[in-house]
Amino acid sequence: MSHLRLQVPPLTTASYVNLLIALRAICNELAWTEQLPELAHLIRREDIPRPPTTLPRPLTAQQDELLQHEFLRRNDLGGNVFLLIRHTGMRIGECVDLSCDCLRPFPPDQWAIHVPLGKLKTERMVPVDAFASQLVQRLRFFRSLDPLPADGRLLARPCSKVAFVRQLRDYLHQVCHSLNLSTRIVPHQLRHTYATEMLRAGVSFPALMKLLGHTDPDMTMRYVEVALTDLQREFQRARSHPRHLVPQPKLSFPRLRTGLDGVIDSLLAAQHVLEMFRRALPNDASRSCLDRLSNRLTKIVTEVRKLHTQ
Repeated sequence: MSHLRLQVPPLTTASYVNLLIALRAICNELAWTEQLPELAHLIRREDIPRPPTTLPRPLTAQQDELLQHEFLRRNDLGGNVFLLIRHTGMRIGECVDLSCDCLRPFPPDQWAIHVPLGKLKTERMVPVDAFASQLVQRLRFFRSLDPLPADGRLLARPCSKVAFVRQLRDYLHQVCHSLNLSTRIVPHQLRHTYATEMLRAGVSFPALMKLLGHTDPDMTMRYVEVALTDLQREFQRARSHPRHLVPQPKLSFPRLRTGLDGVIDSLLAAQHVLEMFRRALPNDASRSCLDRLSNRLTKIVTEVRKLHTQ
């Protein structure tokens, strides 16, 4: 197993787990047939690594728009539930545990939803706008029409929590099928979409952790999608409105001379700028390439100076 683990290319974690499980089965079989009980405990459960978990990515802009429009058009229980998840970033398990009085007023004219203890054993208050407040009111209306007795929950639970969550997942599957979208879209992607939207809207990273109910920054980073357009927007904003940078001194370039002297001055200035930029780079291929270009400029300057003597 050690030899297989160190082979090139290395085994994936999933392949390594499968081999360990197969080997453990062989050891258990030998322990019974050959009367070697120590083999039954040779490979323990904690020796088998957990396979990597891949979290779903945010919805694309087109998927997000189509789903929200369809939820609004249907205006049924499932549609309002998923719209609430989309605009609060809650987990689906947290949403089905909401209480009827989860909507809390914060003056002046502001609202927040109290999210109960969830996956990470944390509870939080999520600020919401008027649209999300209306979603809670609609769900209260659906609850008032349900024949099940009041139990303090916002959503009537005709069965167990696991079965109810499964029904909501099936509802999302049917909606995606009707829109010709990928039926592999899961409710958790709405939470990812909310996190990415909040980051792009300007919510700080610590505040985003609080909104999602995370205790680990690495988990929050896995939730958000930072596209090239986001990087470009942040770069331009930082350049146009720097907050902590010392103002750069204004450079005054001397007037260039004419003739060959001006050509030499221009080459030397270009070489200086190139060298300053090269020194700021790490030791990689780009820095080596710029070093070669700088040497070429030195040779060119030498050849141009020889023209004075001809």
